[in-house]
Amino acid sequence: MKTTLYLLMACLFSACSTIEYVGIETYNPAEITFPKNVGKVLIVNNAVTQPDDVGYAYYLYGNVQDTVRAHADSALYEACRSLGKAIVDVSFFNDVLLYQGGTRQDTKYLVDEKLTPEVVNELCRETETDAIISFDRLLFQMEKNVVALSEGFVAGRIDVDITGVIRSYLPGRDKPLATVYVQDSVFWSENADNIEQLKRYLPSPDKALQVAGQYIGTKVTPNFVPHWDNENRWLYKGEGARWKEATAYALADKWDEAASRWKYVYENSSRWAERAKAASNLALYNEMKTQLQEAYNLAAKSYELFNSKKGEEYNYTKMQRLYMEALGNRIRSDQKLNKQFGE
Repeated sequence: MKTTLYLLMACLFSACSTIEYVGIETYNPAEITFPKNVGKVLIVNNAVTQPDDVGYAYYLYGNVQDTVRAHADSALYEACRSLGKAIVDVSFFNDVLLYQGGTRQDTKYLVDEKLTPEVVNELCRETETDAIISFDRLLFQMEKNVVALSEGFVAGRIDVDITGVIRSYLPGRDKPLATVYVQDSVFWSENADNIEQLKRYLPSPDKALQVAGQYIGTKVTPNFVPHWDNENRWLYKGEGARWKEATAYALADKWDEAASRWKYVYENSSRWAERAKAASNLALYNEMKTQLQEAYNLAAKSYELFNSKKGEEYNYTKMQRLYMEALGNRIRSDQKLNKQFGE
């Protein structure tokens, strides 16, 4: 599991003199684990496009416009395409294919219909793929609202709510490997001198749905491939030469030098609070080195010191408990990530 770190130069609580807030990027496993033999994946559109006159409401100066239409067919295609592209960019599978055209011929756009085992087997045989990721339902609810402002100005907003069901399938199985339910939204908000200018600023209904499709395809990608996430950590500071040197080294991205100062404080200080803070900083250092079990052990020692001296309700005790939980989650995620990479 990989980790990168960057300092946000912010403060936690009101203790700006004692804590540096830190952000890290962690490499995490996919939510769904495919078998080891899956190297080639097929992206399929198994959803039915909603009718043009469904799911779009346009309010112009408070009045409903009855003749509006929005075409969602390109949005379904873009959802599949953006999901496939995002998976390719991760370089996890050997190959990713996009199935041309939809698999359903009915008009029941509200119905969530799974791929049958027979269809899954046939699609995988036809495309020589090992697994399928399918949009089995994808619906959009769009609302556009244009209002008049003072002095002739206008304001417009477009909101698109997205709901969908995405599944992964394996040939030879009676049931899907996994099911993902998604609900999200995108919006645009603009002001303009007049209604014609506003039209140039806001996307057309078709374009708004297309962008919404692109967004949701990218958003669901972490369910199927390993991905990077942003998480928050903190760095304790202190008085004295070693503490100041350690902080300066950390801010300069010289973590080995900083860790040597924290280690000295942890092993030699007669003050329990200094040892507790140094242990937490060393835990962060080890987490950056992906030595997660050692990081967890040091975070636990920091927690035990704070808890024994100040109790469970002390702010730093609570922080260390949260850190232990985060590291425990990372240890479990690391095991899952190794499994997904076949290690």
